[in-house]
Amino acid sequence: MAQGKRISADIDSDALQAIRHMGAQAKLARTRAGEGQSAAAARLGVHVQTIARIESGEPGVAIGHVLGMLALYGIATKTIDPGDTE
Repeated sequence: MAQGKRISADIDSDALQAIRHMGAQAKLARTRAGEGQSAAAARLGVHVQTIARIESGEPGVAIGHVLGMLALYGIATKTIDPGDTE
């Protein structure tokens, strides 16, 4: 199975767009900080390919890695209350 194709084809297009947006924001923050992907990978404790996958918006990356990278660069994320029915 090809890299990046390890997620259900049924994922909602809005969710895919949100994943791509998070990746783009992570990349922007990293480059603004003047760091390369190798430095980000070392700080996060992951392989440099994981950073590339996050930044490309691949939906198969572990959510902990995505949120961890966002946190490294001070990007706040909004949590959703499971009881919220909006």
